Amino acid sequence: MCVNTMKSVGAPEATYRMWTEDPDAFSTQRITRMRHNFHEHPLFQVPELVKLGMELSKLDLCRFMNPNRTVASTLANDSKHPDGRSIEEFFERMEEPGSSVAFYHIEAIPRYQALLTSAVNSMRSFVEREQSKIFRVNGFVFFSAPPSVTPFHIDRENNFWLQLHGHKTLNVWDHRDRTIVAADAVEDFIVTQSLGKVRFNEAFLPRGLEFDAQPGDAIYFPSTAPHMTRSKADRTGPGDRLSISIGVTFYTAATREVARIHQVNRLMRKCGMSPSYPGESPAADPVKSAIGGFVGAGRARLGAARARFISMTSGRPFNYKPPPGSF
Repeated sequence: MCVNTMKSVGAPEATYRMWTEDPDAFSTQRITRMRHNFHEHPLFQVPELVKLGMELSKLDLCRFMNPNRTVASTLANDSKHPDGRSIEEFFERMEEPGSSVAFYHIEAIPRYQALLTSAVNSMRSFVEREQSKIFRVNGFVFFSAPPSVTPFHIDRENNFWLQLHGHKTLNVWDHRDRTIVAADAVEDFIVTQSLGKVRFNEAFLPRGLEFDAQPGDAIYFPSTAPHMTRSKADRTGPGDRLSISIGVTFYTAATREVARIHQVNRLMRKCGMSPSYPGESPAADPVKSAIGGFVGAGRARLGAARARFISMTSGRPFNYKPPPGSF
């Protein structure tokens, strides 16, 4: 097992990792409460994270959240602060209630790429006994001064969610529960990135799990598991007015196979059919996966050709990238 270590002159070596109290019971298909000590890592202290945010802002990888959103809002963000303040001013006032910013793709900064890899490596052996070929490890850091929320949504990747600073409530639901997010909504998201059919309902709350997380707490949840977060003002105090968490996300050969099945299922549904959900038909899944690879690759080629045509006819650059992990 590979873990991140750091050693200074005259000091003992520090080891940073994620772990679960019952490793034998860990499954990539199940929401799991975990622990970690990355909140003690020097690169995850607030001054270093502010420095990271400044670097990422130059790469257009900081996204601000509207303070008026609710858990039922559409998941949306902007590269500009709602009131126009600069990233420097945001950090000067980051403890003001409702302040919120997300750092996207922190792996773009080499020292954090290495840190994310070490985090996943601390659980790699447990993941790969079920899902081989981990790839595309990404990191997303969420700064918020309560009250703040991340709306209800789903992601393509498997997710290790770690609380680094302050408190936050995470609600998460079983990715196999079609009463929470319907099959066609998952298919639309995987293939087109649309969350238009992923909608929160208060009636969902009893069907999910709720975690009151503080530094050192972590939760694993599978690809497409619905989730949302809330940070509450009544959990803050002097010197502790920030909630900071990180999502360490990754794809595997299994998540790619499921995405390929969703490609085919979406086409079948458009033809009036009711296809079996991934995992429900061991006989059909491999066939769908093989076909889905070609379908996804074809969509990517058509998208790239369309982008070139638009660029040629408009004289403006137009880039196309298929949704990551979509085929």
